[in-house]
Amino acid sequence: MPTAFKAPLHPRKTPIQARSAVTFDAILEASLQVLIAVGKERLTTTRVAARAGVSVGTLYQYFPNKSSLLQACLKRHMAGVSKAVEQACEQHKGEGLLEMSTALINAFMKAKMLDGRASAALYAVSSDVDGNAIAKAASTRAHRVVAGFFATAKERLNKDPDIVAAVVMAALYGVARRLLETKFPEPQADSLREELIVLVHSYLRTCAASSL
Repeated sequence: MPTAFKAPLHPRKTPIQARSAVTFDAILEASLQVLIAVGKERLTTTRVAARAGVSVGTLYQYFPNKSSLLQACLKRHMAGVSKAVEQACEQHKGEGLLEMSTALINAFMKAKMLDGRASAALYAVSSDVDGNAIAKAASTRAHRVVAGFFATAKERLNKDPDIVAAVVMAALYGVARRLLETKFPEPQADSLREELIVLVHSYLRTCAASSL
């Protein structure tokens, strides 16, 4: 006897058409605005729909609940950071280690702190929306890209590129975490970015077969 078809419990549109993509992005932007304005506990799908200028029914076609909204916002943020890192690695491959690392740090920090309050708000709710898994996937991808990046350096490395990438990315993530745990991260961002460059440059000088 054929198995009866079961409709999905949480119907969801895939934003393929341009109009759908605009609506999808508007909902995510509204979610971030509401999250910053009232916090996670007071964020509701009704508030988000009103801020986005869509009906609650339209919102539910994309997202079944507020957790799915926040997870989508976090994924979009992490994807933006990953894209910035990958573009910097592609544009600066084959340069000197110090130039490469400066470009990498600048790209990472710019993407991470593009909207400091939004980044901090997402960091604060990440544990509620499987943020560890999202961050781990992004970190694994970034590590692979950055290791390949440093392997192209003009100076010959005297250490495994995987190790170099692990140390550098750990420094980046550590500084980013420090900023995101601060209520108002923007005032500190530039100073910490400059200190991060000093730190990474000092480490990379020990990774080159010839002196830098």
